[in-house]
Amino acid sequence: MTIEQEAAPLAERMRPQNLDEFKGQEHLLGPAKILRRLIESDQISSLILWGPPGAGKTTLARIIANATRSHFIFFSAILSGVKDLRQIVKDAEEELLTSGRRTILFVDEIHRFNKAQQDAFLPYVEKGLLTMIGATTENPSFEVITPLLSRCKVLVLNPLRKEDIEDILRNAMADEQRGLGGTGLTLADDALSAIAEHAEGDARIALNTLETTAKLSVDGKLDLDTVREAVQKKPLLYDKGGEEHYNVISAFIKSMRGSDPDGALYWLARMLEAGEDPLFILRRMVILASEDIGNADPRALQVAINALQGFQFVGMPEGRIILGQAVTYLATAPKSNASYIGMDEALAEVRKSGALPVPLHVRNAPTRLMKDLGYHKGYKYAHDFKEGFVEQEYLPERLTGKKFYRPAGHGYEKYINERMEFLRKKKTGN
Repeated sequence: MTIEQEAAPLAERMRPQNLDEFKGQEHLLGPAKILRRLIESDQISSLILWGPPGAGKTTLARIIANATRSHFIFFSAILSGVKDLRQIVKDAEEELLTSGRRTILFVDEIHRFNKAQQDAFLPYVEKGLLTMIGATTENPSFEVITPLLSRCKVLVLNPLRKEDIEDILRNAMADEQRGLGGTGLTLADDALSAIAEHAEGDARIALNTLETTAKLSVDGKLDLDTVREAVQKKPLLYDKGGEEHYNVISAFIKSMRGSDPDGALYWLARMLEAGEDPLFILRRMVILASEDIGNADPRALQVAINALQGFQFVGMPEGRIILGQAVTYLATAPKSNASYIGMDEALAEVRKSGALPVPLHVRNAPTRLMKDLGYHKGYKYAHDFKEGFVEQEYLPERLTGKKFYRPAGHGYEKYINERMEFLRKKKTGN
């Protein structure tokens, strides 16, 4: 190794040089799988590699650079700008004319380019002058412009499995040229497992942790206690403005809707630990109490509102107790979206039929003219009748008999159903 290579971090030194050294992503790199076939046949087309940090996006780009006969250029969204693209295009045109080689442009962290900047790549990708490989940790649907996305094949990279991470660590411990093989260090099995668990699918984190553990070792033995000292506390992957934010809140809502208090508590803990605003969580709980529980348990909305007010009064860290109580109540409450569906159906009807006339008998008549015009005539005051009910139509004439609210047959709505059936029989006399 050169002096520069020796000074590089372990994660950089152990970066795979070819497909045989690469671990994971079997769905793309297994026998006869798409990316392996494209690399081995040197038929790389424009791609977007989408995956979490440490899954191997940049490494795959370097493997392609080593394996392809094309002119390969790395282009970082952090270090480069659209101005640099002009020189790249000029070089690509010259390369094509002089040697017949096409140019593959690897755009690292393509999501950091705004939409207008991404437009600059489009004509060259469209003409085939550049074959673009973009790498991103963000959902391309949100971060890459549609015209560019339509000209690229999106390949999804998964977090590495724990077994893959363990293999990477073993290779680093055994490799005498690039790894720790010549140091005499030994790695205990439980320490190996702990590092792999801590990495959460990120090879870079695993190798960085191994390197730090090695530096902390005093007797050449990398044990579990040394790993714990090296690890400290790792920030959770959770971008409040990115896709993971929406993934986690979606899992939280769906867990409560699905009556799974354990799942709901887990995702709640994930958000709190990552620093999510508890008031954002509470607002979503208030919405769920009406949207997904509704009148199946009318107390759910009260619980959610009380939790919101209680949290504002107490704050963190004790506020987590209030959140936990409310979440478990909402998750275990009977579910009904009947009122939510009814509201949306009523809105749809209004948008379709417009401002239908209010029936005369349910209009107020505060003036003599209104009374003369028939306003309020024939209105039956419910409290004048037995059980506070009298048969009467309240909808516009065109909508007579229309039903928007159809209660579920469980929870408190079971009793609402029974009440409505009782009233229906009183109307019909059956």
